[in-house]
Amino acid sequence: MGSTLVFTMLLLFALSVPVAVSIGLASIAGILAFTQLPLLLVGQQLFVRIDSYPLAAIPFFILAGNLMEVGGISRRLVEFAKSIIGGVQGGLACTCVLTCMMFAAVSGSSVATTFAIGAILIPAMLKHGYPRPFAAALQATSAELGVIIPPSIPMILYGVSAEVSIGEMFVAGIGPGILIGGALMLFVYVWCRIRGMGRDDHEGRLGLVAAGRQAALALLMPVVIIGGIYGGIFTPTEAAVVAVVYALVVGLFVYREIAPADLPRIFRKSVVSSAVIMFIIANAGLFSWLINRAGIPQDVGTWLTETIHSGAMFLLAVNVFLFILGMFVETSASIIVLAPILAPVAVHFGIDPIHFGLIMVVNLALGMITPPFGVNLFAACQVARLPFHEIVRPLAPFVLVVGACLMVITYVPAISLTFRNLLY
Repeated sequence: MGSTLVFTMLLLFALSVPVAVSIGLASIAGILAFTQLPLLLVGQQLFVRIDSYPLAAIPFFILAGNLMEVGGISRRLVEFAKSIIGGVQGGLACTCVLTCMMFAAVSGSSVATTFAIGAILIPAMLKHGYPRPFAAALQATSAELGVIIPPSIPMILYGVSAEVSIGEMFVAGIGPGILIGGALMLFVYVWCRIRGMGRDDHEGRLGLVAAGRQAALALLMPVVIIGGIYGGIFTPTEAAVVAVVYALVVGLFVYREIAPADLPRIFRKSVVSSAVIMFIIANAGLFSWLINRAGIPQDVGTWLTETIHSGAMFLLAVNVFLFILGMFVETSASIIVLAPILAPVAVHFGIDPIHFGLIMVVNLALGMITPPFGVNLFAACQVARLPFHEIVRPLAPFVLVVGACLMVITYVPAISLTFRNLLY
């Protein structure tokens, strides 16, 4: 059934059917051809896929991102990041990565990061002469840091599924997040110098002190969000609501860049953006459900445990498997299904379950920027007003950079475990 589902989906892609619709139609074809289930189940599963408490964070974080955009918070974060690294050639591209790292400490959602930061930096990069596909690909890749740097919803799902400490998962995510962010900044700096992009990125750059003063309340926002989560005051999903309230109060009453008349437009934009992403997630979830129902992930997991007898080879096989799976299966579904299967095997090979959890999260985060189901790609294309197929080619170098970081994270456990061992 799996091969038929993939073939039908690719055929619909070739016929220029919208991606989310192609996924849904392929799933319906699979139900009709291989099961005796009623089609009523399609509507039920579409609802079930998005009837999730953690997913409630997505519309709230998108709303918070739009409020931060209009209210001047995102712009001040961008200006602060630009004051640090924006004075070199390619500094604006590096600013995109650094700002996403800071925003990731607020959002916990790569999609929200794409919308909030991309709405500012993609137009800015276009104004400075960066190619539109490059700008969109960079934004989509940088935004995946939203699920690697804590707080992170996939880390919560892994902690629950593998029965490990979510707090330890959050602390362990700091090292990999810094590594990937640093590698991306180094790559875009070298790439921009080779391609001759971003020569005038220093124009309009504020000094560090002035930018820091302007961004004080914006920089306080991650402290409030992370402090509230680590302090047990609210959950990551509730943190999305706190982010909305914080952005609304600061934008309305402190910076005064949001007028009451702006709110209907902000809410309408947030609803439309949320609906697009939720429709994709719902259809991808239906597709994932069919694959899981066919037992494909469990069969592969069983095969891994029976045929591989080395910890190093196990990790390599898991990385290859998760990379391929992440192209087709939604991240949350993959973690919920595979973590209880693979984590005990990792422990059997002497691999720390926290370290293995970071490997899973980083690997499946790659799925957010790999076709055909990369949610970040859809969001970045929507912000950049770019056809989906145009983002694929410039995306390849970024996937290679993150993939190389994944290999380092996999075989150098200290990157994930140093901070955890110091605090626990």
